[in-house]
Amino acid sequence: MTPVRRAVNLAAFLTQTAQRLPSADALVHGDVRWTWRELDSRVGALAAELTRRGVRAGDCVLLHSANSVELVQTMFAVWRIGAVLAPTNSRLTPDEVVVIARACRPVLMVCHASQPDHATAVACDQVLWIDGTGPDAVSSLPAGAVPDCPVMNGAPAWYFFTSGTSGRPKCAILTHDQMGFVVTNHLCDLMPGTTAEDASLVLAPLSHGAGVHLLTQVVAGARSVLTTGPGLDGAEVWDLVERERVTNMFTVPTILKKIAEHPDAATRDHSSLRHVIYAGAPMFHADQEHARSVLGEVLVQYYGLGEVTGNITVLPPREHGRARPEGMEFGTCGRVRTGMQLAIRDTEGHELGPGETGEICVAGPAVCAGYLDNDEADAAAFRDGWFHTGDLGMTDENGYLYITGRASDMYISGGSNIHPRDIEEKLVAHPDVTEVAVLGMPHPVWGEVGVAVWVGRADEDTLRAWLEPRMARYKVPRHFVQWPELPKSGYGKIVKRTIRERLLAEGWTP
Repeated sequence: MTPVRRAVNLAAFLTQTAQRLPSADALVHGDVRWTWRELDSRVGALAAELTRRGVRAGDCVLLHSANSVELVQTMFAVWRIGAVLAPTNSRLTPDEVVVIARACRPVLMVCHASQPDHATAVACDQVLWIDGTGPDAVSSLPAGAVPDCPVMNGAPAWYFFTSGTSGRPKCAILTHDQMGFVVTNHLCDLMPGTTAEDASLVLAPLSHGAGVHLLTQVVAGARSVLTTGPGLDGAEVWDLVERERVTNMFTVPTILKKIAEHPDAATRDHSSLRHVIYAGAPMFHADQEHARSVLGEVLVQYYGLGEVTGNITVLPPREHGRARPEGMEFGTCGRVRTGMQLAIRDTEGHELGPGETGEICVAGPAVCAGYLDNDEADAAAFRDGWFHTGDLGMTDENGYLYITGRASDMYISGGSNIHPRDIEEKLVAHPDVTEVAVLGMPHPVWGEVGVAVWVGRADEDTLRAWLEPRMARYKVPRHFVQWPELPKSGYGKIVKRTIRERLLAEGWTP
């Protein structure tokens, strides 16, 4: 009989750091500066209140708030009592949060006081408020001390919602032991040498990848600096980098592009930066090169899905600009992460060799325990011992991965498979194109035809003339649509599903 083994509760990361560095800064948010001792004490107070309200180990707590110090407090308080955290992006509508709540069935909701409609819609029996007043406000709780609840291997820590909320949402179950590996791996591969002398700037919502990144700072004792504005403010970003001597940050390509193009990037002191990490979507080569020219060799790219908690490949600063194989229009997303394994497999499950395109599959300790109450999703994603990402790619002779596209993004026009990323890379290389998305739309004769939706000053004739000598004619999009901006998710990703729906709603026809 296999013995049950105890895992390390994620709350222990804070407990240990608060013991080691009690007076050092843990969180900075505007004029607010919490030390590790203060954060630990506030976590204890909230943990005691959650326990008093009947929240038990294994129960789910729904967290809906923009980034704040109280959000971090809530994360660790939930873990401290052995409950499961289900954070949502603060930009979601009340109806979207309701769909998530139905999937994870929370016993209590912690909600920002500026969004009461979300709490009303969820109709949870108990609600605590961030930035509120009165006895139900997180900030008004009396001091309390609660030990870290024992948890075993396989115990869920985080319900990580990985897709949109149209239809049934997919919720990856992240466990305490899995996340312990992920944090170790992040420190090993993404920001080696991080210590209590470092500072991290929080730019993305802590409800997803940025929250995982924050865990690594807690383990190392590095302080996390939160922006104060409701949106991305490049001036504030570079002011904080200079003033707080920020050494690392987690971004997505759209955020990195914006801050690298901001005028202050060229005038403020950012010499403290060592690791500017970006993930979540491929970054166009032209945008990548511009960021390198402005910031220096500090970019760290990683590739991974929520189900693998980002742990598939890494491209460290010294490997940006690596030569790509002949005929490949864009660069690598790096080599496989420490302790992980990937394979390129065809539709029959056969493993493919270098230069052959197939589905990217991954195995290792960073893979989630499965989906919450979703056997259909489990069966589709977990096959033959591998997690199937749904992304298409190839490796070179040295094992470096190149993502050619999302399987669901590929379209078939006149019998030819077309992967949008190659076209998008070429379009965004035009100096008068700032953003672009290429997708397949239905056509009565060709099955699907390519549609390029772009932002910028260039006109359609210019873009056609730009593409035609650079690719086979059948790959050139049949239609071009210019928009003032492209729709993005709450995490800064361009959402092709929304683009397709908007095109159809506006009466697009072939």
